[in-house]
Amino acid sequence: MKAKQILGIVVGILALLLLLAGWWGYQQNSEKLGLMKENEGLTSELSDMQNLKMDLEREIDSLQVTYNALEVVNDSLQTSLTEAKETINRRDRSIRVLKTANKKTVKSNEAELGSLRDQIQSLLATKATLEASILNLQSENDSLRVRTGVLEQDLSTVREEKAALSSLNTSMEKELKRLTLANFQASAFRVEVEKRKPKVTSKSRRAKRIKVSFDLTNVPEEYQGVRPVYLAITDEKSTPIKLKNPIKAMVKINGQATDIIAAEAKEVNVTPNQRLSFTHDLAQKLRKGYYRILVYTDVGLLGASSVQLR
Repeated sequence: MKAKQILGIVVGILALLLLLAGWWGYQQNSEKLGLMKENEGLTSELSDMQNLKMDLEREIDSLQVTYNALEVVNDSLQTSLTEAKETINRRDRSIRVLKTANKKTVKSNEAELGSLRDQIQSLLATKATLEASILNLQSENDSLRVRTGVLEQDLSTVREEKAALSSLNTSMEKELKRLTLANFQASAFRVEVEKRKPKVTSKSRRAKRIKVSFDLTNVPEEYQGVRPVYLAITDEKSTPIKLKNPIKAMVKINGQATDIIAAEAKEVNVTPNQRLSFTHDLAQKLRKGYYRILVYTDVGLLGASSVQLR
C-alpha cells in the first residue's frame, strides 16, 4: 500500500515535472522568438545608424570645408576689427575733443539764451502793455466818437433851438415895441424854473415852479402909485398854460381894453426904481418847448421874457 502511494506520488511528481518542462520549453521558445524579433529590429536600427553615420560623415566634411572658409574670413575680420578699433579710438578722441568744445559752446549759448529769454519776456510784457493801451485807446476813441456824434447832434439841436429862440425873441421884441409904453417898461428879466427842491432845472418833467424877477426904472410920476401887476405864462403860440386858479383881468394896451389870463397878481406901490418878483407853482407838468413870461399892469404890457424847457 505504501509502494502504491509512493508510486502515485512519483507519478504525480513526474507529471508535474513534465508540465513544468513543457511550460519552460514554451517560455524558451517564446523568448527565442522575441529575441529573434528584437535582433531583426536591432539589425534594422544598426543599418539606419550606419546610414546616419555616413550622412554625418558627409556633413562633417562639408562643415570642415565651411570651417576652413570661416577661418579665412575670421582672419580677415580680425584684421578689419583691429582697424575698426583703431578707427573707433580715433573717433572717441575726436568726440572727447568735440564734447569739451561743445560744453564751452553750450555754456556760452545757455548764457546767451538766458539773456534772450529775459529780453523776450521784457518784450512780451511791453507788448501786453501796448496791447492794453491800444484797447483802452480804441475804447476811448469809440466813446469819443459816440460822444462827438451826440455833441454834434446836440450842437445841431442847440443851433436849431437858438435860431428858434432868436426868432421868438425878435418876434417878442417887435411885439413889445408895439404894445409896451415907451417910458414905463420892465427890464433885467430873470426867469428861473425850479424842481421840487429849490434847484434850477431846464427839464420839463421836473419843473415844479417858475420864479420871475424884473426891474422898473425911471418910472414917470404919472405911473407911480399903487397899481395891479399881473404875471402871465403862455406857450410859444400865446396860449396860456393850464392854471389851478386862473386870474382873469382886463388891461389897456395902446388904449384898447384887452382881456388876459394871469397866473399871479399883486398890488404894487410903484416907485421910480424898484425890483419886483413873482413865484408861481405849476398846476401840472409842462411839455417841452418855449414859454413866454409876460408882465402886465392896468395901463399896458410892462415887458416879457422867454424860457425853454427840454
